[in-house]
Amino acid sequence: MPVRPLFPTLYYAAPLQTGRWRTFNERLLGECRQYAEDDLAGQAWSAERYPGGYTSYGSLNRMHALSPTFAALGRKLERHVAAFARALELDLDGRPLAMTDCWINVMPRHVAHGLHLHPLATISGTYYVRTPRGTPGLKFEDPRLDRMMAAPPRRPDCRPEHRPWVTVPAVAGRVVLFESWLRHEVPANLVDAERVSVSFNFNWF
Repeated sequence: MPVRPLFPTLYYAAPLQTGRWRTFNERLLGECRQYAEDDLAGQAWSAERYPGGYTSYGSLNRMHALSPTFAALGRKLERHVAAFARALELDLDGRPLAMTDCWINVMPRHVAHGLHLHPLATISGTYYVRTPRGTPGLKFEDPRLDRMMAAPPRRPDCRPEHRPWVTVPAVAGRVVLFESWLRHEVPANLVDAERVSVSFNFNWF
């Protein structure tokens, strides 16, 4: 074919495990809610930077080192991160990717998470603990967008890989991975139910 792809942007989405994920999520959800209630430093940080919601990013961002349940999540994620690294054809020079950060996100109605990336990390992702119907997904931005100075808009029916923004649905029990330089956001939650997730970074240095 005369037209060939260059510089593809990949993401990864798969179930965390084949069975008993609901039981595991119940344990995670219970701990997420308990930390959200007890973490006074996180509540203060969230009031300023995550209005209306709770995140442990600014207070307890190494949950895998604090809780056996979150440590188990880290171990379950390792095979997914390894599979994604193979798909990206990363040369890790014999050094394993290791979880460096892991934090809780609780998004009630009207809470949003603005456009951002994860500096000083290699692969980042989110694991969905509770996603009631209608809660928002993870929205990715085309990293070339600021260079498209004279580009016409894309057709409404264009393929996902040609769209300037793509939203991956939030599904309980699913893990979504992406390279940490890829900008992303979570639009406002418009339903009267909490969206609960665990975000994390893996690094190789």
